[in-house]
Amino acid sequence: MPDDRPWYRDPRIVVARRDVRSLSREKTIVLALLIQLFVAGFSSFLVVGLTSLYDPGSVSTGEVEMAVTGDAQDELEEAAAEHDSVEIQAYNNSRDAQRAFEERRVDALLNASYVESSAGPGEKISVTARIPEGSIRSTLIVVNVRRVLETLERQERFDRAGSLDEDPVPLPPQVPASPYFGFTYTVLIPLLLFLPAFISGSVAVDTITEEMERGTLELLRVAPVSLLDIVDGKALGMALLAPAQSLLWILLLSVNGIRVANVSVILLFVTAVAALVVTIGVVLGVATGKRRPAQLLYSVLTLVAFGAAVVLPEHPATTVAKLAVDSPTLSTYATVFGTLAVAILAYAAARKYVGSVDASAF
Repeated sequence: MPDDRPWYRDPRIVVARRDVRSLSREKTIVLALLIQLFVAGFSSFLVVGLTSLYDPGSVSTGEVEMAVTGDAQDELEEAAAEHDSVEIQAYNNSRDAQRAFEERRVDALLNASYVESSAGPGEKISVTARIPEGSIRSTLIVVNVRRVLETLERQERFDRAGSLDEDPVPLPPQVPASPYFGFTYTVLIPLLLFLPAFISGSVAVDTITEEMERGTLELLRVAPVSLLDIVDGKALGMALLAPAQSLLWILLLSVNGIRVANVSVILLFVTAVAALVVTIGVVLGVATGKRRPAQLLYSVLTLVAFGAAVVLPEHPATTVAKLAVDSPTLSTYATVFGTLAVAILAYAAARKYVGSVDASAF
């Protein structure tokens, strides 16, 4: 090619366009994109059902009936009175309470009794709870029982505060928060934004190893195109595909009423992560030349790297969440630009490695 060729005829751009167009023939990739599209497009509906798994207590469960026995049942009834979804049935005879539970006339059986405290003089309340097993409702019953017991603990702490030798540390004021908000910004949005990056790295592995296994890599080099140009083109196409998908997901989320702040910084961060995982993918593809071992190594390395990110001052998922809710800190920006710097250095090292590889050996 002449040196005065337009930019869109650059061999790296041509290879990138070719690979992106070929994705429409990859059924697995298309299915993954459709699933993400469905999640983003109908997020306002799905978030309700998904939140029931993320936080079962956020879902209205109807009224839960609990049978209560023991000499501390009055305190337990007082705690349960603060919850509209709980109804208490007091039993003086524990056998009658047991029979009501076995016949499913009540959802849970609680025995509240005073016992000697092992930590010092006085008594404490010991509560034994029995919950039916084997259904989704059991989980929701557990949530309600836990609420009642937490209320009982709070009441007892308040009633016995006068017996303390020292004042306890004051609790921070309770702030009402929606579990849907927490799930959306800490789980759903990071999931939608990171999946395209990891898919891009996996596709980069496939595109390089398939060229080698099918023998089409030699045909590309006849063009003439160097191995480095081919790798650059494949990496460019995959690295730019991830932020493009992420922008689409963000637009669909906004249509569903989910606002995402700092979009430009988030897309920069996604691009950096995508470049990093694509770099891993192309290096493994060139190094192994075989799809299966390269994909296995890629999956293991990315999972280990993402898991090891917990040692960072701020996890990448936390970075996305804080940017999305418009509450970034210095650590947030440090994570973004630090990841970008690591991605640039990693790809520079990868280009040096690819340049030293003998392409005729494939």
